[in-house]
Amino acid sequence: MKKCLFCLASLLLFGVIAHAQQVEFEEFDLDNGLHVILHQDNSAPVVITSVMYDVGGKDYEPSRTGFAHFFEHLLFEGTKNIARGEWFNVVSSNGGTNNANTSLDRTYYYEIFPSNNLELGLWMESERLMHPIINQIGVDTQNEVVKEEKRLRYDNAPYGGFLGAIGENLFKVHPYKEKNIGEMEHLDAATLEEFQAYFKKYYVPNNAVLVVAGDIDKAEAKKMIKDYFGPIPKGAEVVRNFPKETPITETIEAKAYDNNIQIPAVIAAYRTPGFKERESYILDMISSYLSGGKSSVLYKKLVDEQKMALQAQAINVAQMDYSVFAILALPLGDVTLDTLLSEMDEEIAKLQNKLISERDYQKLKNQFENQYVNSNSSVEGIAENLATNYLLKDDVNLINTEIDIYRSITREEIRDVAKKYLSPNQRLELDYLPKKDNQ
Repeated sequence: MKKCLFCLASLLLFGVIAHAQQVEFEEFDLDNGLHVILHQDNSAPVVITSVMYDVGGKDYEPSRTGFAHFFEHLLFEGTKNIARGEWFNVVSSNGGTNNANTSLDRTYYYEIFPSNNLELGLWMESERLMHPIINQIGVDTQNEVVKEEKRLRYDNAPYGGFLGAIGENLFKVHPYKEKNIGEMEHLDAATLEEFQAYFKKYYVPNNAVLVVAGDIDKAEAKKMIKDYFGPIPKGAEVVRNFPKETPITETIEAKAYDNNIQIPAVIAAYRTPGFKERESYILDMISSYLSGGKSSVLYKKLVDEQKMALQAQAINVAQMDYSVFAILALPLGDVTLDTLLSEMDEEIAKLQNKLISERDYQKLKNQFENQYVNSNSSVEGIAENLATNYLLKDDVNLINTEIDIYRSITREEIRDVAKKYLSPNQRLELDYLPKKDNQ
């Protein structure tokens, strides 16, 4: 009886996940090329106004890295109608919160307000785009802010530089080889005119998507959007022609050093397909299979059972042009990095040569069902998913159908993709080491 009840409960849960999470949305374009997506949800008196720009850390000129991340900060400095330093005060005094973040592929800004402040949110984002004040005072101020962020998150944080070390060794010609935060000497050397030219090139309505989600009346929202964003001039089309990487056919061996660690790490990193490809979704599942929690393969084997590692993990850093799949571990006691790598390779080989169990397969599918539900459980999550799916993945309705991709992945595909991309001759082997006095 208990088994029957469990099966019934599972079926009911699957039905809820399959049908109750449908996200309705409406799209349209302004004459200046700004793409707009509306999602109406009147269940709570909250609204988010968000803009995602098609500019990220990969968009730089030689010796001028880090501009996109720099602008993430700079565009809070103030506008023609918002005094310098007042942006956050305006938001908080009207019951709102706001933030921004930058990846190698895009930059995202948003405000969350009580729904009666929708117009304020739209006005502020239109001000950011139409009337920003980009002057030397703001540039100098934010230069110091970015330097402090780099010190805290990268220079003085244990293992803070390992992703940068992977990028600079795994990529030879594509701009993913540079760190998202950029090099501070590049920002120091840049002129005010260079920053202004960067804004003019990338921060234009036809290089962005506006998402408004939450407790809205669509007709009223459309009118406000046209009033505030319609007058902004269209910019020149952004043309990209990034160089392609040649396939890795021999193991790349490298070392990197970190002042802030005492325990080394071994990392094996693979250059894999961009996140629009089906194989990238499969690699997502492989990373979860290997290290999705304390019952996962790598953690259970190396940390829990064999007591060989303090930490063991697999990550899939999904990006537009190329993704990065990496396995890494920190040794316990006298265990060598080579030993850890061999033990992790053993689990990769198992994936390549036989199917995972049906039980593990169902567990994986359940994990991704749960992630899907959680990602669309708030207007904040819905807004970012809508923007990402439009701007980077060319299909807004992925917000409703992406879970079907994961559901359709087979055990055979997991085996075949592991075999295709995760071979030792296709990777970077990086020893991430404590820095010695003479290094």
